[in-house]
Amino acid sequence: MIFMDEKLQILYMQMRIVRLAARKWKTTVARVARFFDENGVFKYIEDFFGVFHVEGDLAVFDDIKKYLANKGVDAKMIEKYD
Repeated sequence: MIFMDEKLQILYMQMRIVRLAARKWKTTVARVARFFDENGVFKYIEDFFGVFHVEGDLAVFDDIKKYLANKGVDAKMIEKYD
């Protein structure tokens, strides 16, 4: 059995969500990572990991989309993150 401390679990979740977003938005992992970084999504996942760790990835992804929308960030803006 592999033990992951909380920081590693958070990183693992962040990477799963980046990959999920790239697949859903039909773009690259690198582009999503830059988009998430510039829009505070990685910090958001870290801050709310206590809630997110009991939810599935799709639920977390839906919450992130709402978070971005509430900030006035349209996911279509991801195209500028080259």
